Amino acid sequence: MKTRKNDSSSFPAVRLRRLRKSPAIRDLLQETRLSVKDLIAPVFVQEGLKKPEGIGSMPDIKRFPLSGLADEVEKISSLGIRGIILFGIPSEKDTRATSAFDDKGIVQKSVETLRKQFGDKMAIITDVCLCQYTTHGHCGIIANGKIDNDSSIDTLAKVAVSHARAGADIVAPSAMMDGQVQAIRKALDEDGQTDVAIMGYSAKQASPLYAPFRDAAHSTPEFGDRRTYQMPFSNSREAMREIETDIEEGADIVMIKPAIPYLDLIYKASKITNLPICAYSVSGEYALIKAAAMEGWVDENSVMTEFLTAIKRAGADMMITYHATKMAHLLNE
Repeated sequence: MKTRKNDSSSFPAVRLRRLRKSPAIRDLLQETRLSVKDLIAPVFVQEGLKKPEGIGSMPDIKRFPLSGLADEVEKISSLGIRGIILFGIPSEKDTRATSAFDDKGIVQKSVETLRKQFGDKMAIITDVCLCQYTTHGHCGIIANGKIDNDSSIDTLAKVAVSHARAGADIVAPSAMMDGQVQAIRKALDEDGQTDVAIMGYSAKQASPLYAPFRDAAHSTPEFGDRRTYQMPFSNSREAMREIETDIEEGADIVMIKPAIPYLDLIYKASKITNLPICAYSVSGEYALIKAAAMEGWVDENSVMTEFLTAIKRAGADMMITYHATKMAHLLNE
């Protein structure tokens, strides 16, 4: 029997390109899909502003006065986005961050305003930290020249309760103090705020990618840095310990921050817990894409979509991103 010169065994039996040959087939077989309901939009609200104010290091992102907040959130809501996270910038700061837990503080008034207008239509998340409210710009209370963990968590618990009383759905402690989730859960429950959830900034790296946020929130540390409480970006096992600790202390959602450089942590977290996982694509990630796009070096929509898809593919259930409204516009087209 003659052997055929071009035996079929010399050709690839599997051609994966068959599954990519048309847009329709690619759409049918797409494994990871972004939705506007995956997105959480960060919103900066500043006490004493008269009109929205641009942020130089974050093009297209603004600080809003309380009077303009509801209109901005209405625009976000109209795109189908169901969650926002509020960052407040007070007009008064001190060493004890007292304006952070003032019932008439900027975040508290913002939450009350939004709750009245939107009811349950929008999930309101509040950042619980002290850096915007302290004259020194650190995320905790200073004692004897150091960030004092235990007095800091006492203050963070007060902040969380004040946000919950104003109507927050979810409080998100970001100070990376040991025991902050447990202290906040206890304080919320004792105040009767048992339905308020906690999104722990569980694995928050000491990253240079926060620089534009610090510009936006006026929260650059006056001295030193935050490496004694934010975690080393080199340590994945330590990140898992932080996540596991937050879960044990009562977190309802865990967060990894930043997102793109730490896709491995998002993936690992998705394998050790059934809790929802949030990834925070931070200001530096936004600024890098925006700057390159403004120079014409990359296509902003394409890179934004690829980055956010990668975050979801790694295992995130929801994403805080400064590209939220732009991504929502694109998804809605």
